[in-house]
Amino acid sequence: MSAGIAGRHPVAQASRAPYRSVLFDLDGTLADTAPDLAEALNRMRRRRGLDELPLQQLRPMASHGARGLLQVGLGAQPQDADWAALRDEFLANYEAAICVHSRPFDGVPQLLRELNQRAIPWGIVTNKLARYTQALLRELDLGQAPGCVVSGDTAARAKPAPDPLLHAAAQLGIDPAACLYLGDDLRDVQAALAAGMDAGAAAYGYGGEQAARAWGAHHVLEQPLQLLRLL
Repeated sequence: MSAGIAGRHPVAQASRAPYRSVLFDLDGTLADTAPDLAEALNRMRRRRGLDELPLQQLRPMASHGARGLLQVGLGAQPQDADWAALRDEFLANYEAAICVHSRPFDGVPQLLRELNQRAIPWGIVTNKLARYTQALLRELDLGQAPGCVVSGDTAARAKPAPDPLLHAAAQLGIDPAACLYLGDDLRDVQAALAAGMDAGAAAYGYGGEQAARAWGAHHVLEQPLQLLRLL
């Protein structure tokens, strides 16, 4: 396990581009899902007579799912007695309207189409549970089908552990050392480095450019199509 998984920012090594395969995080990397995640929380706030929180305030927490959004929106902590009920309510809200406003980021459909045209295997590795991952992907128009989808409950451990990324590389039949993993959270960089992959930080995602440049990734992408330069 890398030092980054223990909480320190990892130190990236020299890039091994060009890559034979690319793996992507989902929320905040391939798709802008923050509006629907925020609405799931705001529905809870309305039910409790609270004002809605603006999307701009909730957007940075979208990659942290129910845990991050409930902490920001209701002050709820996992150790609270009512945590499980609040989490279940949030997830039920989200599942009921999982892809109303969610869309691929600009450039993503073109990027995925180019990967397929170049016969470069690609897949999705997310901490979102499979139930919600599959529901979102059924409705989200990425334009191309991934070679594999690994969710938060697929492997023994979720990111920042390397397990899901190694599982994805095995499914694609690709050496992890020949793969780039792109994500918008520190956990994504930590997981990639722990798996022996090069790490890309999506500065256009929910973590923001300043944070992305502090994570020790091999590459920082300001927009998805920049990835083509690395292939």
